Amino acid sequence: MVFQPIPSRATADEVARQIQMLVLEGVLHPGDKLPGERDLSATLAVSRPILRDALKALEGRGLVESRPGGGTYVAAIEGSVFAAPIVELIAQSPKAGGDYLEFRREIEASAAAMAAERATEADRTILSRIIETMETEHGKADFRREAALDVEFHQAIGEATHNIVIIHVLRACYRLLADGVFYNRSRLYGQSGSRDQLLAQHKAIRDAILAGDPVAARKAAVDHIAYVAASMKDAAEAGAREEIASLRLMQFEERATAKRPVRRE
Repeated sequence: MVFQPIPSRATADEVARQIQMLVLEGVLHPGDKLPGERDLSATLAVSRPILRDALKALEGRGLVESRPGGGTYVAAIEGSVFAAPIVELIAQSPKAGGDYLEFRREIEASAAAMAAERATEADRTILSRIIETMETEHGKADFRREAALDVEFHQAIGEATHNIVIIHVLRACYRLLADGVFYNRSRLYGQSGSRDQLLAQHKAIRDAILAGDPVAARKAAVDHIAYVAASMKDAAEAGAREEIASLRLMQFEERATAKRPVRRE
């Protein structure tokens, strides 16, 4: 269990602090369900009234949320890097996708190098198990599942840095990616050979981190983002060509229709 018994004469504040620490350190993720009241109070070695007070305080701070009949969950606290009006403007900007990938290249390269230096055995196990799941799911060609695992893998690298700012900045950053603010990831996964390339790149990052090689980890992360940037550029150009070609076909058919002689009865 990730929860630890509280020393005797525990207060609600002490219970709340333990849960807050687990959220801050990235142990508990947004959407994670907390154990039921009876089990959690027993694990923490506190009374149920004290636990209720702690959860009520955490809910008041927006860290957890109660769902009627469904228990208590970690709230969607990853937030947003930008306010809604800026997000809307960014989504309309033709250069936002490139700028976002440039940002990711720098922060993910640093995170991968830091993870190679700091990752514990538990961190390495998590990364390896995510890659194993990626390999299992790879043959199913399920874009949504692969995209979700992609984000999970990069978040795990951030967590392996043991830097709480990097952990939460990356989470907010990936939330924008998942929402499709910067670019449509289905285009990336839909390109010929891209799924194989992405899996190989993720494995290269994993291998470098497991080997404790920060130089190789940084390079693997930079190479990965460079591939994503080039692929998205190719996809955008191919999409533009397809759009123009479709318009040409429409106009071609209209001209052909106009040139047909009118049959007189």
